[in-house]
Parts: sequence; C-alpha cells; structure tokens
Amino acid sequence: MSDPTPTPTDTDLAKPDEPASEAAGPVEAPTEPADAQEAAAAALARATVTRIGRGARHAGASLRHTLTTGHMSDEEVRRLLVQRQLSAHEAVRETAREELDEVHARITRLERRGAEEGWTPEQRQEVKTLREERKARTAALKDLLKVEFVAMEPTPDQLRAARRASSVRRFLVVLVLVAALGALLVVRPQLLLLVLPATVAILWWLGGRPPTLTQRPVPGRLLALSAQTLTGPALAVPLGDEELPTYALADATTTEEAVEALRRALVRVGADIAEITGGRREPWGWSARVRVASGSPDDLNEGDTYRELITLLRLRRNGALIEADPEHGDACDVRMLLADPFGGDMVGPVPYREPASSSITDAHDFGVGMDASPLAFTLAGLMLLMVGDSGSGKSGIALALAEAATSTTDAVVINVDPVGTGVGDLGDAITLDACMDQAVIGRVLDFLLRLCTSRARQRSDYKWGNKWRPSAEHPAFLLFVDEWPQLSDKNKKKLIKLLILGRKEAVWVYGFSQFGTKDYLGEAIGPKLSAKMLGACRRVDVTELLGGGAVAEGYRADLLEPATHTQINDAGQIYAQGLPGLSRRPVRYKVREISPEYAEWVGGQRGGHLPDVTHTLTEAGLIDQWRQLVADTGSGAAGEDSTEDEPDIPRTLMTIAQAFVEEDDPEYLTLDQVHGYLRTDDPQRWGRWDDRDDQGRLRELGKALRRALREEGVELASARITEAEGQPRGYYAAAVEAAVRAVSGPQD
Repeated sequence: MSDPTPTPTDTDLAKPDEPASEAAGPVEAPTEPADAQEAAAAALARATVTRIGRGARHAGASLRHTLTTGHMSDEEVRRLLVQRQLSAHEAVRETAREELDEVHARITRLERRGAEEGWTPEQRQEVKTLREERKARTAALKDLLKVEFVAMEPTPDQLRAARRASSVRRFLVVLVLVAALGALLVVRPQLLLLVLPATVAILWWLGGRPPTLTQRPVPGRLLALSAQTLTGPALAVPLGDEELPTYALADATTTEEAVEALRRALVRVGADIAEITGGRREPWGWSARVRVASGSPDDLNEGDTYRELITLLRLRRNGALIEADPEHGDACDVRMLLADPFGGDMVGPVPYREPASSSITDAHDFGVGMDASPLAFTLAGLMLLMVGDSGSGKSGIALALAEAATSTTDAVVINVDPVGTGVGDLGDAITLDACMDQAVIGRVLDFLLRLCTSRARQRSDYKWGNKWRPSAEHPAFLLFVDEWPQLSDKNKKKLIKLLILGRKEAVWVYGFSQFGTKDYLGEAIGPKLSAKMLGACRRVDVTELLGGGAVAEGYRADLLEPATHTQINDAGQIYAQGLPGLSRRPVRYKVREISPEYAEWVGGQRGGHLPDVTHTLTEAGLIDQWRQLVADTGSGAAGEDSTEDEPDIPRTLMTIAQAFVEEDDPEYLTLDQVHGYLRTDDPQRWGRWDDRDDQGRLRELGKALRRALREEGVELASARITEAEGQPRGYYAAAVEAAVRAVSGPQD
C-alpha cells in the first residue's frame, strides 16, 4: 500500500523568495577539499624544514661539543697525560733494548763471518769495540730499568693546554675532511645527487634526536692506571694475582705483552716468581729470564707443570725450553717456541774448508744454537760420545765432525763401523777404514792400544809433559766409531781401554750409539767421558749420561723428535755438555748437515794432503804393523778373529783409572779423593768406614785397597804424595797408567 503523503521535490525545497528557475539551475562544486590538501602539504613541508634545521643545529652542537673536548672530563685528560708520561718512560727503555740488540746482532754477524772466512785485524778491532759498546749499553740499560716510573701530577694549566691542543687537532681534521669533500664535488658534481639526499636524510634523522652534551666515562684503558701510579709509584700489577686470565703467546705483539703472558702462566702453575727480565722477540718465538723467589726453576720441567705451561701459553708441542742457569740457582732462561727454531737462514750453509787449512787444536764451526751462538769447538783432546735414536742425525753429525778433522794438517781419521760405512763418504780423506768386520776392528783397536803405550814412552823421552803435542810429523789419531753397541763384547772392552789410555797420547775416540746405558756400551763409561752429545733419545739416556737432575735442568733431548722417512723433524738437533769453549747451560744446537755428495767432493780434494804417519809410527816402532793393517783393510782380507780372550781391566783398577779421567788427568790423587769414586761405584763395599774419623777411615781404606788389588792380580801400591800438604797417601798417574797397560793385552 502506497503512502499518500507526497514526496517533496527540488522545486519544493527552493526558498520562497528565489525564482523557480534559479532554484532549479546547476549547483557549483564545493572548494573545501582542495584547500585542505594544500594546507596539509604546506604544513608537512614546514615541519620537514623545521626538523632538518633542528637536525643541523643538533649536529652543530654535537660537533662543537666534540671539537672543544667537552665530552672529556678533567679526570680523563689527567689520566691521558699520565699515560703519555708512562709511554715516554717505557719508550726510552725500549729504544735502549733495541740498540743493545742491534749491537749484539752486529757482533754475531762479525763472529760468524770471521769463523767462516777468517779474521782480519780490522774485524777483530771492530768486534772488540762493539763488545765494549755492548758492555756499556748493558750497564746503561740496567741503570734505566732500576729507575721506577713516577707520575707528575698535571697542573690546571697543563689540563687546559691539553684540551686546546686536542681541539686544534680535531678542528684541523674536520677542516681537511670538508675541504676534501668540496674538492671531490667540484671534480665530480654528479655526486651531489648522492650527497645532498644523504645529508638531508641524516639531518632529518638528527632533528628528532636531541644531542646529549655530557662528559663520557673514563675509557677502560685509562682506568687500568692505578691510583698509585697517578700519585707517584711505578705502574705495577701484583705478581701474585692468580685471577688474571692467561692468553696465547701468539697474541702478544710487544715484549711487555709476551712477558705478561709468561708471568700469568707461571703464576697459574704455582711458581713463586720474583721477576721476569730480558724479554726478547726471537725468530722462532720469545725468550725471557725468570728468577724465582722460592722453590727451584727446575720444578718447571716437571711433567705436569711443563705440560700445563704448554697449554696455558698455547705453544707448539714441546715448545717450552726451560734452561737452568748453572751460575745462579734461582734463575733460568725460558724459550717459547711458536715456529721451527732453526728455520730459514738461521743455521747457514756449510763453511768450505780447504785441504790442510787448519789444525786439530783450532775451533771449527759446526752449527748454531737457539740463542744464535755458534756451535764452535775444538776436537782436540775430546773423548766424545753421542747418543741418539735412529733418525736423530748421528751419522750426519759424525760426518760433520770428521769433515772438519780431515781438513787439518796434524790429525788423521780412522773410520770404524761394525754394521755400516760410518764416515766413509769422505772417501780418500779417510786414512784407514775398518767397517763391517769385527776381526779387522779388533786389530785396529789392538794397534791403537800399542800406539798409546809407545807414545807414553816417547812423550817421556821428548819431555812433553802430560800430553802429546800433535803436529804434521806426529799427528793425532782420531777414531770415529759408529754403532758402538754393535761391537763385539771383546771389541767393546778394547775400546773402553782405549778411552782410558788414549787421551794423553792424542788417540781420541768419537763414539756414536743409539743408547747410552751400560747394557749397550759394555761398561758405565758414558758419564766418565769428557764430552757428551744427545740427539733425540730416551729419558733414561739423558739421566745416565748427564746425571739424574739433567732433565730438570733443561737437557730435554727426550722431547726431540727423530726424523721419519718423509719428515726431518728434529734430526741434527742436539744438547751438549763438556764441549770446550761452549756454555755449560742446556742450549739446543743444530749441526749443519753434510750431504754425502759434498763429503765425497771435499774428500777427493783432501786425499793428497793428509798428514804422513810414516815418521811417527817408525819412531814408535809400529810402522810394519801399520802397513800390514792398511794392507788387510785395503784388500778386505780380514782373516779370522782371534779366539784369545782379551783380559779385562779389573774393577778396582778401572774405578781408580776413571777417577783420574774424571779429575782431568792430574799427576796424583789422594786416597781420600779416590775413596769418593770407589764409594760411588760400590757403596756397600767401600762405604763401611764412613762412621769413623778421617784417620781411621783412610787406614782401613788403604788396607782394603791393597787386598782388593792383590786379589785382582794388579801390581799397584799407594805412595806418599810429597807434593801435597801433609804428604797423604795416594796414587800417582804414572803408576796407574803402568798398571792399566800391564793388563791391557799384548804389548810390543
């Protein structure tokens, strides 16, 4: 149903006073929305410009705050000035260390050059001058190190001056940056398309972030300066602080950081450190000298402590070498390896030695130590034993020693090896070869024992005193014995007799063995020899040859790794004791390798320049035996080994003779001196009278010695030592030598 009420039209809605035609005409579009959009756009533009302007003000305020060092407190400026004082204090010492190191390096270079090429008077004078300079610089450095750092409290004027200087530097930096940017835009105006939008965006972002114009906290590096430092005493970190974290030595970039890494590691393992000095960067890592306040530096070589040090310092395996100082029981040198200690050019080439260019009494250069000291010593007078596992470089070291010996005018080399060729690579430079035949080796040893007896008589006739004097007419005989344990038991006994008799007569033995214990050598002769070398070997070999405390002292031959078929490892590296002219400290050395090709080359050159032994052997009455021996070895007609048992030296006489060897061949030894060696050999037998007074002890000792020697069939009696105070009883060296010769087998 429809609504009867009529619907109003547009005409009906027109105002009564308006004409109908006007009311019904077209209506204009409203203008309010367009005006609103324009107003909004204008407002947004004004807000953006305002924010960008505010950002520019914020940036300017921040820049001004930074340029005027407003962000730095007076305390920070104060500490910064103190840090500069400390840096200057340390710089003087570091410069002194570097200058001292440079002088030391120059001396080392000159000494190495002189050893290789020969000395000139100018070089000797230069080395002398440099040594005096080194001494003076060392003293000056010690004086510098004694001066503690004392901070000077900055004054207010100094603080203001520091701020001004910092402001000027910052302003110049900003000016340079702005100038550089302006120059870049002039050259590349298209960069404005990138720079202007970026600048506007940054300013707009800064407009909403008001700057905080306050002073920052003091940086941590400056907080490390203790209050004590700021008021006077030297900067120091307590040595006993075990809470400080350790860090890898490889992360150290300065000497101070390396020393601090070592100190923290030592404190962590429980060492009581008094001081660490002499920190130095080395080609292979770092070294430093450590002095302990209590305990012993030898403790650092104990198994668990040593391994923990390796871990804390993050060193290479077996990379810590702790070398006891024999002159100072509370100190040691610590060498920390980060790389191969003998890599690069450190070892250097083999020096060329012309035929007949030196004497056996000269020092020959064989290699270099980890401390850059030359491995240079004379072969004269040495009874030497080297012990090293297979792959330790024994044969190469024997070849290096023999190569030097064959360049002399007063020594000949005899090559002995029961299972190989020994030093035979030298070819014509070898005077006599006795290899791979026990019978020939036995006859060579018999001959040398006879030579010792003859030379003892000749030495007396020549009035040469206690030692043979090698010369071209009377050369020394050098016996190189490789693979000692492979000798027959009979030949081992002969060799041991030769070790006792040959030193004074210039018949010297250089033995090489894989093992150093009595079971392999035949007798406990190793510790009695004057010189020992140890390559990679067992721990028991180290203690057997050098004594029970050798490992703790730093003779760590047990840490060396022998070569394999594909890796050289530590072959040719040794520890040494008793080599003339070298330090008594446990320094690791590297012997220069002599290749078989090089040995054959120099051997060919020296074959015609060897000393002639005819004169000396004719005087000794042994020339016919020598010629027969040369003929046998040269033709290979070894013949059968003698079945006659070689008489051994009785034990009591052996101990007395070894006492003279150990005491460096004195003219006599008293019974009291001999008693110490007898007691060491057999405490139960010879220590029975230790509870008596000296007179009673020596009386009983004399009676027991007479009985023991008589039972052993030895004709040796004690005598009054008229040269000694109180004329005590004892033995003269000549009488002991005669007794040994009497039981040493067939004589001429």
